[in-house]
Amino acid sequence: MLFLTPPSTPYAEFQAELAEIHRHKWLVSEKEGRDVGFERALTEWVELYREKWRRARELAQQTKGV
Repeated sequence: MLFLTPPSTPYAEFQAELAEIHRHKWLVSEKEGRDVGFERALTEWVELYREKWRRARELAQQTKGV
């Protein structure tokens, strides 16, 4: 996905997080053989992955010097 805003803006962070939620939705839906819906995907992703994803993203940005 092409982002026209710098990676450090709040909107770009929102877009990146939303892309991860959609990715999670796709993966879970494929595994279960049905559409699990956005609300379930969002809830699961926030509970299971959000904190670790944000820490990894912050570390990557620090490493790049952003």
